[in-house]
Amino acid sequence: METLQSTLCAEKKFQINVVTAWYGGAHYAIYHAIRAIVEQQKLPWELKVTDVDELVESLTQQQKIVDIYKLLTGFTGGELYNRMLKSGWTWLYPLILALDKLLFKLNYDAGVEFFAEYWRQQQPDLVISLLPLYNKGLWDSLQKGKPDTPLVTVCVDFADSPPGFYIEPETGNYIVCATEKAVEQAHSLGVQPERIIKTSGLIIHPRFYQPIAGDACDGLRLRQTERERLGLDPNCLTGIVLFGGFGSKAMLEIAKRLECFQQKLQLIFICGRNEQLAVALRESQGTQKRFVTSFTQDIPYYMHLADFFIGKPGPGSISEALAMKLPVIVQRNAATLPQERYNTEWIQQKKVGLVINSFRNIDQAVEKFLQPEHFAQYRTNIAAVNNQAVFEIPEILQNILTTNAQTKATELLQQR
Repeated sequence: METLQSTLCAEKKFQINVVTAWYGGAHYAIYHAIRAIVEQQKLPWELKVTDVDELVESLTQQQKIVDIYKLLTGFTGGELYNRMLKSGWTWLYPLILALDKLLFKLNYDAGVEFFAEYWRQQQPDLVISLLPLYNKGLWDSLQKGKPDTPLVTVCVDFADSPPGFYIEPETGNYIVCATEKAVEQAHSLGVQPERIIKTSGLIIHPRFYQPIAGDACDGLRLRQTERERLGLDPNCLTGIVLFGGFGSKAMLEIAKRLECFQQKLQLIFICGRNEQLAVALRESQGTQKRFVTSFTQDIPYYMHLADFFIGKPGPGSISEALAMKLPVIVQRNAATLPQERYNTEWIQQKKVGLVINSFRNIDQAVEKFLQPEHFAQYRTNIAAVNNQAVFEIPEILQNILTTNAQTKATELLQQR
């Protein structure tokens, strides 16, 4: 029996469907990270992405569901969320969350029926959800459309906020947790222990673990050369300022406040899809050296040239910076998104950076990084974090797939 089970599993090419959406960039970033590691390791998996925003728009056009966002704002939920990030209107988030919940409730039954038929057609061996709120609906639809298909929810934040946002204890979902806090939340909500999976951090693209170019031993020399190529001083303390895919007007405040350090400091600004911001930063440059660029996929390259990170407390940005050994400076105040507030607590607990209440005080934070003994301690603390999640996830998923395939093989043999 074991031989037959092994043969059935070995010959199987697994079909994996990843459910995501453009709410910020973190969800798709994790999808691309998983795809990259699958391709690198040549795993026998076929990945297919399902974008919920695209499906909602299609179903709305067919008048099968009601899209509250379109009715009230003229935008999809993802479009409105991304406009909020770009404009810095985080006070809109409670309204967006309320609309999300209302939209989900109004269309729950129709959504379950739609996805049940969707799974019958897709025939996945495993479904990965990178989204909050949808996980109970996805579970119920799988039970109707393709029972016994594992559903793995990856919590894209350091903690589940509000509780029950990602974690749905009344389902049979596996939940992948990047922190002990998320694990504790899963236990407290009643998730079965065998379905709680702890990784060493958040999944980020494997490029963040690769040397910039050539021999890793030449890293310092290459970094100095590349800094010079960008018009920067090869030996000056360098900060990278990054606020996700849409930038932030806070970057102008940061640039202004840090001019006081003159030639002791230089900055790299990544403005995302905000060319107007990039132009403003270039035009406002004083005597302090800076390099400014808009949207780029070469974040690992620019982080390699930096010594520390300044930005919003997004889980992806923090995880990427720490993988590149950069201490972080982030802001936490009333405008901070609820799901990102715990991230700042985590930074303080791990002592891998500084949390300030306003970027008006950014000069005081950077002053600490200019003190070699303090900066060295942050670097030491970062070395202890050692996030290897992207390399752990293939084995985690493969174990779930193999276990499920073996169970089905056993059931088939018993039926004979």
